Amino acid sequence: MRALLVVNPAATTTSARTRDVLIHALASEMKLEAVTTEYRGHAHDLGRQAAESDDIDLVVALGGDGTVNEVVNGLLHAGPDPEQLPGLAVVPGGSTNVFARALDLPNHPVEATGALLDALREGRERTVGLGLTSGTPGTDDEGVPPRWFTFNAGLGFDAGVVGRVEQHRERGKKSTHALYMRQVARQLIGEPHRLHGVITLEQPGEEPVRDLALSIVSNASPWTFLGNRPIYASPKASFDTGLDIFGLKRLSASALARYGTQLLTSSPERGPRGRHVTARHDLTQFTLHSKVPLPLQMDGDHLGLRTSVTFTGVRRALRVIV
Repeated sequence: MRALLVVNPAATTTSARTRDVLIHALASEMKLEAVTTEYRGHAHDLGRQAAESDDIDLVVALGGDGTVNEVVNGLLHAGPDPEQLPGLAVVPGGSTNVFARALDLPNHPVEATGALLDALREGRERTVGLGLTSGTPGTDDEGVPPRWFTFNAGLGFDAGVVGRVEQHRERGKKSTHALYMRQVARQLIGEPHRLHGVITLEQPGEEPVRDLALSIVSNASPWTFLGNRPIYASPKASFDTGLDIFGLKRLSASALARYGTQLLTSSPERGPRGRHVTARHDLTQFTLHSKVPLPLQMDGDHLGLRTSVTFTGVRRALRVIV
C-alpha cells in the first residue's frame, strides 16, 4: 500500500519527537510519503493531488479537525467516489478531534496509530456520509463555492465563538476548552440577536421555521466534547444518515441556563428539548437564511459571513479506515 501522510506541525497535542515516532511506525507497514503542511490550505492541495494520483491508496491526516477538513475537501474536490478515491485515515493531533472520536478512534495519537495499523491489517473500513454546503441560488451568496464538512457546521452564535477563538490563536494563545468557554460568554454578551432570532430554516415540503437565534447542523454525534465529556445537540445524528439540525429561538439568560444544562447532561438517548427548541433528523437538503450576515463555521473553521447557506447530506461519500 502506498500512503500519503499529511502532517500539521502546529497540531496542539503532538511534539516533533512524537510525530517522528508515528511516521516511523506507519512507514514500517506501508510505502509512506510524509509531507508537512506549510500554509493554510496546503492540506487541501495535498488531498487534491492524492485524489488525482493513480498510485496513492490512502491519505493519513495527522492533525486536528481543521487538517482533516482540508484533506477531505481536497480528496472530494471533483465529487465523491468512494470506490475509486484514496481512503482516509486520521491520527488525532488537535485539541478536540471530534471527527476521530465520533468514529470511536482513540484520542491519543500513539494509540490511534496502533489502531490504524491494526485496522489496515484486518481490512477494517467504513463508508461515511458527509455534509456539503453551497451558496443558495438567487441570493447574494450563490457564488460561494461548495465545501464539505465531516461532523458539524453552524450559522450564527457558535460560529461567532469559533471566530473569537481563532483570533486568540492568531495572537499565540493555545486552543483550550477554557478558552472556548470564555469566548462563549463574551459572544453571548455581544450577541445582538439572542432574544429575537434572524435565521429561517427552509426545507422542501415543510413550513419554514423562523426566528432562530442559534442553528447547529450535525453529521455525527456527539456534536462536540468538553474535555472527555461528549455533548449531544442532535443525539440521532449519524455518519449513516442525512443531516440533523438543532436550533434555539431564544438565548436569554433563563433559556441558556436551561438548555446549557440540558446540553451538559445530554446523552445518546436524550438531547435538549423544550418549546424554544427546533430539532430535525435525517435531512437530505435544507437552507438557512438570515436577515443579516452571520458567521459560518464548518468543522470548527470560521469561514466568514453568510446570509444564506444550502446544506446537503451526502450518504456514502468517503471511505475511512477504522
